[in-house]
Amino acid sequence: MLENRIILDDSLNTMKNMDKEVVDVIYLDPPFYTQEIQKLSSHENEEDYSFSDKWKCMDEYLDYMKIRLRQCKRILKDTGSIFVHCDRNASHYLKVLLDRIFGVNNFQSEIVWYYKRWSNSKKGLLNNHQIIFFYSKTPKFKFNKIYTEYSETTNVDQILQERVRDEKGKSVYKCDENGEVVFGKSKKGVPLSDVWEIPYLNPKAKERVGYPTQKPIILLEQIIKLVTDENDIVFDPFMGSGTTLVAAKMLNRRYLGVDISKNAVELAKSRLKAMVKTESYLLKKGKMAYRNLSEKQVNILKSINATPVQRNSGIDGFLDEYIEGRPVSVKIQKEQETLDEAVNRLCKSSKTKKCIYMILIRTHLDMFDMHQYSDYPNNLFIIDAYDLTIKDMLEGKKDESGNFIRVI
Repeated sequence: MLENRIILDDSLNTMKNMDKEVVDVIYLDPPFYTQEIQKLSSHENEEDYSFSDKWKCMDEYLDYMKIRLRQCKRILKDTGSIFVHCDRNASHYLKVLLDRIFGVNNFQSEIVWYYKRWSNSKKGLLNNHQIIFFYSKTPKFKFNKIYTEYSETTNVDQILQERVRDEKGKSVYKCDENGEVVFGKSKKGVPLSDVWEIPYLNPKAKERVGYPTQKPIILLEQIIKLVTDENDIVFDPFMGSGTTLVAAKMLNRRYLGVDISKNAVELAKSRLKAMVKTESYLLKKGKMAYRNLSEKQVNILKSINATPVQRNSGIDGFLDEYIEGRPVSVKIQKEQETLDEAVNRLCKSSKTKKCIYMILIRTHLDMFDMHQYSDYPNNLFIIDAYDLTIKDMLEGKKDESGNFIRVI
């Protein structure tokens, strides 16, 4: 029986012994031609996982991939698809190889998996994406449309209105005999594009097991949902830690995984027994959920050349320029905050960041703030927001009749 098995072997041997046209989707995350030893440790440092990604030359790597990709095509159903994960090291070579094996006409998409990862060590542009080539075996491939939410800039009310072409071929709103705009069918959202913003697994994620090149379950879930139905067979010939199998099991698909590493096989088996998935707060709530600063506050920070900080209750930003080699923290007084409360929060947060200087932007006068500025730390600078400064100026410059005095 094919389904729900994990095999310790070179996937080439396993595929040669399989019947043709038996699996519905193949996902492979093979070596990337990094010319390095990929190595990582588990959370508890109890186990070191590693594999070699070193090759004599590109031709050796491509020969290795070619014989395996040919077997992948053989065992794939006519309604099946294959997803090949790679990065900038060999993606251009693999694309040509896949065109030759599966046919140019069966190329469906070049999926860009985009994520945020920061590094200051590299000279040049940061590598913040990987490529997944999506090929079908034939034009009869199975495909399930996935819809995503509209962006904030989309005029949804206009999308709901049906359009037609006028006598000049221009797209216009369709109207009935009374001149009323005709509304089309209900909308499900925007069809999934070929750019997927899915967060990389952070080092503290419960899902992370310490295997090098481990991919997030939600990435594999999206692939599996796209081209399979329940009870279909999902095959991963470079199984690694077993992420593909875990995603398949969670989605009620049958699975088959192969890896040449005994450690990988044991790890995959343990993950299937106790399946752990890290929910992405970013995907669940959206980018806006991370923002606690208003547009007005962001504009104030930018006006003083400060970088906004969205997830800190005591600091709203840092000046772009350091003073004496240390960051300068900035806080904008909230409407509900007294001056004392704002100062205390700024000082507390700035202490952990080892800031030598702090700036507090006062936004309103509070009758309960009895402190003099001299009561506050010497490294704290309190300045008034522009609108408060103008308000003070206007309120202090009135004649006996209550009219504003124009100062020249």
